Amino acid sequence: MMQNPHDDIAQVRARIATLAARLVAQDGADYGSAKRKAARQVLGETNAGKRDLLPDDAQVEEEVRQYHALFNADTQPARLQQLRVAALAVMEQLADFNPFLTGAVLNGSAGAHDDIHLQLFADSAKAVQIYLLNRNVTIDIGETGHFKGARHDPVETVSFLWQGEGVHAELYEEHDLRGARKQKSGERPVRADLAEVRALVEAGVISDNTKNTEHGNE
Repeated sequence: MMQNPHDDIAQVRARIATLAARLVAQDGADYGSAKRKAARQVLGETNAGKRDLLPDDAQVEEEVRQYHALFNADTQPARLQQLRVAALAVMEQLADFNPFLTGAVLNGSAGAHDDIHLQLFADSAKAVQIYLLNRNVTIDIGETGHFKGARHDPVETVSFLWQGEGVHAELYEEHDLRGARKQKSGERPVRADLAEVRALVEAGVISDNTKNTEHGNE
C-alpha cells in the first residue's frame, strides 16, 4: 500500500508541534520562534523554512495543554489562576481603555514563563502611556502585529510590570473594537472583556474551594 503524502506531512507537523510546545512550556519561547527552532530540529536547516510543513498555532497550543497536563498538573492551574487574578487587576485599572485579555492567560495554556497580553482600544496611544506614567509605572514601547493580519500596520505596544507580572498591552484605535470580537464558530474565544475575565477568576476560586472542601472531607 502506498503511503499517503498527506499523512507524512501531518506526522511532521505533529512532531514539530510537540517539540515547539516543549520550548514554549519549559523556556517561555513565543510560538513563532518555537516552531522555527523545532522545525530545524525535525527537518534540518535546508527544509526548516517550508511553511507548509509547520503546524498552526492552534496545534501547538493543544500540545502545550497536553504538556502541562502531563508534567505540570500540580502547579500549572495555580499559576494560571495567579496570572488571571493579576490580569483582572490591571484590566480594572485600565477600564477606561476597553481592555481585552488575549493569549495563553485567556486560553488556559499559560505556565511559569508566560506574561499577560492585553488589547486596549483608546482615542490615542499617548493617553494610555500618560495614564501609566502618571501612576509611576515604568513602560517600554514596542510594536506588535495587528490582530487583523499583515495587511494592517503593526500597533504600538506598551510593556510593564504589574503585581510582579509582565504585561504587554497592544494599543488599538477605538474603531478597531468592532472587528475585535469576531471569531469563527466553534473556536475558543481569542479575547475576553473585563466581565468575562472576572468570571474566569471567580470560576477558578470556586474550583479551588471545591477541591479544598473535598480534601477536607477525606
